[in-house]
Amino acid sequence: MPDPVPLRPELDKRKAFILATVVYEYVATAEPVGSNTLTQKYNLGVSSATIRNEMAELEAGGYLVQPHTSAGRIPSDAGYRTYVDQLMRPEPLQIDEQRRIQDEFREASRELDDVIEHTTRLLGQLSRNVAFVVAPARDSQTFRHVQLIWLSERTGLAIVVTSLGVVAQHPFEHPGLVADDLTRLSNRLNMTFAGRSLREIGAHETAAAVRDAGLVDDLANVLVRAFADAMRADVPPAVASSGAQHLLDQPEFQDLRKLRSILRIIEEQKVLYDLVADSMASEGPTIKIGHELGSDDITECSIVTVPYRFGDETVGVLAILGPRRMPYARLLALATGTANSLNRHLANTDIR
Repeated sequence: MPDPVPLRPELDKRKAFILATVVYEYVATAEPVGSNTLTQKYNLGVSSATIRNEMAELEAGGYLVQPHTSAGRIPSDAGYRTYVDQLMRPEPLQIDEQRRIQDEFREASRELDDVIEHTTRLLGQLSRNVAFVVAPARDSQTFRHVQLIWLSERTGLAIVVTSLGVVAQHPFEHPGLVADDLTRLSNRLNMTFAGRSLREIGAHETAAAVRDAGLVDDLANVLVRAFADAMRADVPPAVASSGAQHLLDQPEFQDLRKLRSILRIIEEQKVLYDLVADSMASEGPTIKIGHELGSDDITECSIVTVPYRFGDETVGVLAILGPRRMPYARLLALATGTANSLNRHLANTDIR
């Protein structure tokens, strides 16, 4: 049972404790909570009639709603928000969960795409909800090296590798290509840009590096465009998702129309990314509840997001999507623990 903690001014201690207890009970049972249930299961120290009156006032204040006329009450979005912001106590990871996360990352791949997929599956399995991970955006990474490859007298290929092993390829055409010219330019670009953030490398500096390699203007212009296209920062980050089958276990989603709407969203990478894009700028975890997600199709859902880092910079986010009736403290602990392990893996592994 949740302990009382400092409150919002508009709720006195008793109302806040009753609200926290309603959330706790509803998360556990998925059944509307009545005053008799609270009286019988929890030592609240007041009569059922008093609890009933307090719950009616919480409903009037927008913290609880009554789904059916003679039923108990359930938390509203505002009720969940108050619980998450003011009443929820942090919950540590269980020892077996800590051990599993550590073991999984100890065996994780050095390939970035595999690491992201692996992290997503792990988080989905542990949370028993939908997990998705936004892969590092290209402009959040640093330049490692470029290789300009001669394919024929008219065609070449620019390959850019970043600090996180992301490879971008861009073919280009130009008559009279010479392999030695491409090698000389590759060396010049690598010397000029190694270790620099991709978002810092501009077209003017690239053009200057190409000119310094002594190439003719026409070829220089082609190679500047090829290099810039290979490093394009406006390519949306990839999003990996896992665990959609867990929605079938939730009573809220027994209505197949609701479930189909949510599944359609999960299948769209851009929609998933848009749900958490603003979390990329956050220094810590964020929680969006119900209507805060901005989509009528998923008002029955909430999302817990935690950013992960490479070096000193946030490069992506981990997210758990599930019903509003989710165990917020536990899922926040899971997402945070997984993000911390991912941070260490990226920092300590030569990602390819």
